[in-house]
Amino acid sequence: MANAWENICEAPIQGRSRKPRTTGFTMVIDKCLGLRQTEDLMELASEWIDDIKLTFGTSAFYDADILRRKNEIIRAAGVDVMPGGTFLEVAIWQRRVPEYLKRAKELGFTMIEVSDGTIEVSPEMRRDVIKRALDSGFKVISEVGKKDPDEKIATELMHEEIANDLELGVFKVIVEAREAGKGVGIFDKDGKVKEDEIDAIIAGVKDPNDLVWEAPLKNQQQHLILRFGCNVNLGNVPPEEILALEALRQGLRGDTLKRAYCANPKY
Repeated sequence: MANAWENICEAPIQGRSRKPRTTGFTMVIDKCLGLRQTEDLMELASEWIDDIKLTFGTSAFYDADILRRKNEIIRAAGVDVMPGGTFLEVAIWQRRVPEYLKRAKELGFTMIEVSDGTIEVSPEMRRDVIKRALDSGFKVISEVGKKDPDEKIATELMHEEIANDLELGVFKVIVEAREAGKGVGIFDKDGKVKEDEIDAIIAGVKDPNDLVWEAPLKNQQQHLILRFGCNVNLGNVPPEEILALEALRQGLRGDTLKRAYCANPKY
């Protein structure tokens, strides 16, 4: 695909990773995109999307044939697709994990999110579900943290879960922030980043690149890019924001262009 502005200007921030990515991973949250909207999104931006999450239990409301066609469109564009972790929590609660994984495979999902953001999942059950998903041929991503801020887990337990999940073979571990990005995880009630929470989390992690930060809001994405660089892993990005996020990553938006300009004002 020829870039429309090729050989005119360079991206002010160099080093953006290319597919297949191990860093700079971007997960888009999809609440209800139709087939034609999905085709448009893949045509315009699949180069910058690594995974689409059909969030919560929204995939339960699709016609099966439409869902298979949608997943096929996404896969054909070189993008992974997964149902939301909350839906898997329902399957865990109702003891239907094998059936859930079998149906996910039949429907064309390529990735599974393993979380315990709402229900209680024992460490033994968490390990079993991750292993089952890996053995079924899925790329697996796990999540740490609770959706209810009153149920916040200890940072030491979060470190333990991250290490255990990575040892089992998950691709990366998501840090919970919900789709709103306010009042949970590393964000306060107004969506502002709590730097001390980030410091506490990464203090117990071997490689911050193993983490995916859910960051649906622009100020959050900007903060994380300026702190960790253009290849920070980000999730819960709204579909309509994907190119705006890429502009932030590559210094083609004022918020990150400023840093690149100040570092080399004469170019």
